[in-house]
Amino acid sequence: MSDINVPTRKLGPDGPEVPVYALGSWNTWDRMTRDEAVAIINRAVEVGAGFFDIAYYNMGPHEEHSKTDILFGEAVREAGLKRDQYQLCGKLWLWNYPELKFREQIEESLERAGQDRFETVVLGDYFAEVEMARIVDAVNEVIEAGLIGTWGINNWLLSDTHKALDHASANGLVGPSFAQLKYSVVRRSMAEGEGYGALFRDGRMHLQASDCLEGGILAGKGKPQRKIGHDAGDIREKIYEAAPKLKEIAAQFDATPVQAALAFCLAYEPTANVLFGVSRLEQLEDNLGAITLAEQHGDALRNALNDLWLDRHVSPDGGL
Repeated sequence: MSDINVPTRKLGPDGPEVPVYALGSWNTWDRMTRDEAVAIINRAVEVGAGFFDIAYYNMGPHEEHSKTDILFGEAVREAGLKRDQYQLCGKLWLWNYPELKFREQIEESLERAGQDRFETVVLGDYFAEVEMARIVDAVNEVIEAGLIGTWGINNWLLSDTHKALDHASANGLVGPSFAQLKYSVVRRSMAEGEGYGALFRDGRMHLQASDCLEGGILAGKGKPQRKIGHDAGDIREKIYEAAPKLKEIAAQFDATPVQAALAFCLAYEPTANVLFGVSRLEQLEDNLGAITLAEQHGDALRNALNDLWLDRHVSPDGGL
């Protein structure tokens, strides 16, 4: 096993100090045995990567009656960890808002996972037009209640993100400190474009990189056998073709495709942390190797992978 200590970065200019790895992602904890979950959680905490992303997926297009958050709660209790040994990132959904208020969502999510608070939350994506000032006010009410610390946004239209930031700044409220965006060797337009990229460079927000492995496609697993993220730009068929090329380039750095994909994200300066899911302990161990790879060869690796950028035609201003 690796003896690496996972470094930390700030999750936003006013956000908490967090590990560069965020472990969780969509339905992670229902894809493994209880013993495996406990082993992964304990190992993550041991190496300093005790930052877990959990959510209750039961709204809008995610109306799945998922139990992944409950399973995580059971596993973390069985691991015997104290609450100050790990951090949690939760989810708030806009699908049923304002009928289902944010505080109600958070309280239900915390109860299901057997937790008392989230260090931070991600405010999920949306289709309909939303009133940003009202949303910022509502999130701050949950912060004032002590249920969450900070918050970020997920694949929002850039114009709405600016509205949220401006309203918070003008009214002395806590604004979104990070953007959780799809970011990988094949999807770069949102995170590196003039929109969000400019926000990152100005220091107004930081990046939480998600979908870094495209549901396992970039890991060389072929067609996913489970539901994965939205295919913005309709590039998924091209991603299947890109996976072998990623493997070839990774080999030039004595790395696995997963290590190269994660190191690519870590080597992008605005990245606060990288969100991924694992279902076996050996996968987590492999992922840890990306940290050294990014530190030693980050720039060279990113240059070598530049031709795999497939979503250049996608608007950098976000949205689904």
